[in-house]
Parts: sequence; C-alpha cells; structure tokens
Amino acid sequence: MDDIVRQAIAKWPNVPHCFGWLGLDARGNWYMRDDRTQHAGPFPASKGSLLTHEKLIDFIQRNYECDGEGQWFFQNGPQRVYVELEAAPLVFRLGDERMVTSHTGRPARVQRVVLDDLGRLFLDTDIGFGIVHALDMETASDAVESGQWAPRPIRSTELACRFGFVLSPAARHANTMKKAGQ
Repeated sequence: MDDIVRQAIAKWPNVPHCFGWLGLDARGNWYMRDDRTQHAGPFPASKGSLLTHEKLIDFIQRNYECDGEGQWFFQNGPQRVYVELEAAPLVFRLGDERMVTSHTGRPARVQRVVLDDLGRLFLDTDIGFGIVHALDMETASDAVESGQWAPRPIRSTELACRFGFVLSPAARHANTMKKAGQ
C-alpha cells in the first residue's frame, strides 16, 4: 500500500466504504461503474467504462488488497472501494518458462491448479487465487500436457467458497443492510 494512502487512512479513519463502483473482468481489465451502470445490472453483465489511464490503473493495482472476509478492494486514500469480480480476484499471465504473474504485476508460485465445469483454468498461488488469462491457455495446456500441472475438477459455483473470495461485495453488502433493516 502506498504511504500516501496510509497517511490518508490515519487522517480520516471513518470514511464509509464504497460498493459497486469498480469491477475487474476475467482479463484483468478494470471498469468504473457509475450509478446508471449499476442500475442497469450486476457486473459483469453491466460492466461500465473501461479504465485506460495507466497511472490510475497502476495506483489501483498497488493498493489492491483483500479484507478478512474475502472481499477484494482498492484502498483509495481513506476510502475502501470494494471490487466486483467477474471470475476471481487475480488474473494470471504466463510468461517465459511458464513464469506466473498477476494482473497487478506480482510474481506468483503455483500451489494448485483447478479446472471448472465451464472450462476455465484457475491457479491457487502464494499470493492468492486467480484465473489464467484466456490468451495464455495454450501455454497453460502445455504445462498440463507435460505433467507440470495436474488440474483438479471443480464446479464453478464452488470456487468462491472453496478459495475464500467474494465475487460481489456490493450484493453481499446489500443483503447485510437488508437483514439489518436499513
């Protein structure tokens, strides 16, 4: 986390969290979701505006973390902006010699490989759980065919619970508020 972000949290510790305004797709692209987009439907059916500003994306990715409940967020100064996920909290790219790097630029070591019933390949790594980018499936299939990776089957509906992440913090928050009568 950036020092300036830590300082903002210390200065303004009670800023309300933000839900539904930021999305991450299965290719590692970030989307800004304004009110109109949110009212049009949940992410990823209603994605919003693709973020293209490199410095903003770098800032988001440096300050992208997970809370204790498996909800991923971007710490934007003193405010937590919870992220809507299309498939998983991380998107992995495969480089030379099958080096694995997350969409945030962090290197990762593969601990487990799973294949869901939709044909998507996921990696459980030392930095977290994520989907393999679609453009790297040929390299991934080489790892499987060579015996380097042995994917275990899993139903897509079990991924979030099994690997401890929340696809839609906004929906979870709305359900919590509804139960609390707010």
